[in-house]
Amino acid sequence: MSALRDCGYDYLEGFMNVAQPEENAQFAEQLRAKGLQPVSMYTGARLHEADKAGAEVAKILAAANVCQQAGFQVISCNPNPIGREKTDEELKTQVAALSDLGHGFNALGLRLGIHHHMPEMANNAREFHYNFQHTRPEVVGFCYDVHWVWKGGVMPMDALKEYGNRVVTWHLRQSRDGVWWEDLDTGDVDYDAVAKYAWKHKLPRRFTVELAIEPGTKITRSVVENHSPQPGNTYAGCLRSE
Repeated sequence: MSALRDCGYDYLEGFMNVAQPEENAQFAEQLRAKGLQPVSMYTGARLHEADKAGAEVAKILAAANVCQQAGFQVISCNPNPIGREKTDEELKTQVAALSDLGHGFNALGLRLGIHHHMPEMANNAREFHYNFQHTRPEVVGFCYDVHWVWKGGVMPMDALKEYGNRVVTWHLRQSRDGVWWEDLDTGDVDYDAVAKYAWKHKLPRRFTVELAIEPGTKITRSVVENHSPQPGNTYAGCLRSE
């Protein structure tokens, strides 16, 4: 947390503790003690099973209530992948649960942002689009992880044109030639175009710089140097290395 603060960021996005909700308040206290803000939290959720989705929503809402009282504003949620594509009936159950979750968050004064990894981008991003096409923007928002969406075959500007009105928070990383890059510099994703769109449309400025490494990533500087905003860059927000 100290390194993050010293990089010039405002907040750290953590994992919401659904099993022990009180720990989310403790996390907020830790952030403030280090000069950071409680802004956003992240969670998974198993929402596609009709007989269990209601209980799952209730547990998340209980934890979210603690988060809201601690000062958090947004909960990013990635519905759990299950090792195969979800059926139409499972997706129908999932979006109903997402709507219940979104309404519950709104009542608490929070926003829900749906996040996606590669499983949701299969079959022409079927689950990715389904989640949005069967919910309302004011209820189910978008945690826009620009690189995962790009990697899944949806061009970043296309996603913004379709779902930009839902964006509540961002996850940002970069790659070059398909391999994760060590900092948020130029590469496969045209962040200049993304930034101009976000600025023009006054989209929320909650940016999580979420760098990641994999075989082939070239590391030339320390993790602190790679997360520190460079001259000319305008991103800010949070660090959560994967």
